Amino acid sequence: MASEHSYALAAEWTGDRGSGTSGYRDYGRTVTLRIAGKPDLLASADRPFRGDADRWNPEELLLAALSECHLLSYLHVAVQHGVVVTGYTDAATGSMVVTDDDAGHFTRVDLHPRVVLADEAQRELADSLHAEANRLCFIANSVNFPVHHAPVRP
Repeated sequence: MASEHSYALAAEWTGDRGSGTSGYRDYGRTVTLRIAGKPDLLASADRPFRGDADRWNPEELLLAALSECHLLSYLHVAVQHGVVVTGYTDAATGSMVVTDDDAGHFTRVDLHPRVVLADEAQRELADSLHAEANRLCFIANSVNFPVHHAPVRP
């Protein structure tokens, strides 16, 4: 049965250095993201785009969303197939290009999940479940570039 879910957050630009956006180099790229009941998330542009390297940037947040969504989808399908997962880590990577007109887009994301199983005899089945998890992942279904999976054996 189809259902609809809504999400909300508040984003506040905190980079006014006294003259607003009077010039490209005159303002900071710092942002505070807020959701009621959760700690604030301090964000910025990526360092090459005049951002603060100590804060999360949108590109990292997209990569994190894809990695976590796949993880949660994978655990779901593992339960459905009787595969007991006792550990899961990922070393996700992504590639983005910036075009001559200053637009940019991701070209791919690669997830490298390392899944620990209660029964290693289920490894082949467990590895095959990444395709089903990708099909179910809400975030992967929302992007226009490929999300690849290269499971790493523990």
